[in-house]
Amino acid sequence: MTRAAGTGARGAAALMDAALALAQHAGAAALEHFRPGIAVDLKGDGSPVTVADREAERAARAWLAGRFPDDGMLGEEFGDVNPHAPRRWIVDPVDGTRSFVRGVPLWGTLIALAEGERVIAGAACFPALGEGIAAARGCGCWWNGERCAVSTVSELGEAAVMTTDERFPGRPERRAAWARLAARAGLARTWGDAYGYLLVATGRADAMVDDRVAPWDAAPFSVIVEEAGGAFTDWKGVPTAFGGDAIATNRGLAESVRRALAG
Repeated sequence: MTRAAGTGARGAAALMDAALALAQHAGAAALEHFRPGIAVDLKGDGSPVTVADREAERAARAWLAGRFPDDGMLGEEFGDVNPHAPRRWIVDPVDGTRSFVRGVPLWGTLIALAEGERVIAGAACFPALGEGIAAARGCGCWWNGERCAVSTVSELGEAAVMTTDERFPGRPERRAAWARLAARAGLARTWGDAYGYLLVATGRADAMVDDRVAPWDAAPFSVIVEEAGGAFTDWKGVPTAFGGDAIATNRGLAESVRRALAG
């Protein structure tokens, strides 16, 4: 990955590169199973899981055990390893499993590295699309080896806004909030899950909102979007990846998006 020299952040840059390498490694394991007719199981919360999710997370765990044995890890499929370590890797082996099982390529493998709730590096690999993005604090955001940035759109009426599922199942108040935002925006789409956040970080869309996110969904993109020049908060406006919901925007739209959602 190309980086600017003399940033004074060699350690952070090395961790960013490690996060991307891990995302690519686990993503390659998932990609081996990306084909029609893959068997699907349901987890306790009703969400789908496949052999790709499990094998990709196993690959991530083995990779980390060999390179960062003292760090902890939180994975979506198999839980915590060394949970009291000062630093832990947060892994979503296949974000967008519903897309994955339908043969839609808008799924990704997500990696974050956090100290407590401070995310210091993050990466996302989209193996079926050939896209990868990574960031670390003070190192900027890098998309396929090139520096990237959020858009400069400042008017909501010109903005492209996205969410994962516009129905917001079981949360009519959030569905109404999205309807207000979508009505005021220039374009509303459901290019959702991780791919929506990638589009914001690379300036191809302007806002992404989700009413339910887990730490492995949000943590990588909190640092990715912020290092690309954007804002990543929960729906209350708190800059966190651990609030249970998420809003990612460029800086110019952050307040207007939150106001639209609030009514």
